[in-house]
Amino acid sequence: MRIALIGFYLFAGINHFINADFYKPLLPLYLREWSITINFISGITEITLGLLMLFSTTRKLASYGIIAMLIAFIPAHIFMIEQGTFLLGSFEMTPMIGWVRLLIVHPLLIYWAWSCRH
Repeated sequence: MRIALIGFYLFAGINHFINADFYKPLLPLYLREWSITINFISGITEITLGLLMLFSTTRKLASYGIIAMLIAFIPAHIFMIEQGTFLLGSFEMTPMIGWVRLLIVHPLLIYWAWSCRH
């Protein structure tokens, strides 16, 4: 599970640089003027935390960092729900998808990070 978690966050972090425009519509309007900075920090953070999961000495810190990062992303999930239906690239994001992400996927990601802390 830990190797999959590492791969997941490395891929997600790298994707912030490969597909940066994908993330801008996910940001609440009050954060849009800092979208480039937020995207860069998010990508670097995901890559760094993924790499820190590799080592037993930093694994617990990385796990807590991933959990904190996921909590920090909650306003973006709420914003997606408030937006109603919108296009995310060619994908139609609906409020139902936002609710599933917020209430099911997000807690599962937090649990996954928590379970890999040792």
